[in-house]
Amino acid sequence: MAKFFGINRVSKLFQIIREAGGLKQTYLKLYRNDDLKIGTLVGIDKYGNKYFENPYYFYGRNRWIEFAPHVNMDYDGSQIPAEWYGWMHYKTDLPPIRDGCRPTYKWIADHSENLSGTKDAYYPYSTTPNKIEAWDPKAKKE
Repeated sequence: MAKFFGINRVSKLFQIIREAGGLKQTYLKLYRNDDLKIGTLVGIDKYGNKYFENPYYFYGRNRWIEFAPHVNMDYDGSQIPAEWYGWMHYKTDLPPIRDGCRPTYKWIADHSENLSGTKDAYYPYSTTPNKIEAWDPKAKKE
């Protein structure tokens, strides 16, 4: 009967609000992630990202990430380290904190995010002059 009237949805909403830490935290979570979900915390990577899982949601949407608060709204998929990338994309069912068979070598570089489209992006140095000059409306014609 409760399912017929939708009361179970209301109770699920109250459970989400309680687990998020109140109305304000729920609003902030909705603002940052565009989604409200509850689930089991699987692990936290060294950058502060939190990884969750809930089999209640359908396959492909049952694993998600909450990025660290210090990135604010500038989060990007390239901020997920390689070891967690495999778990997020169902390449393995074991998260890196429970998988003891992953090799660790000294020569493996630390993870770095893709900086394309930011002020820190790589721009190659060019010695050739531009073929097209930008139009400047304030420039005087001679």
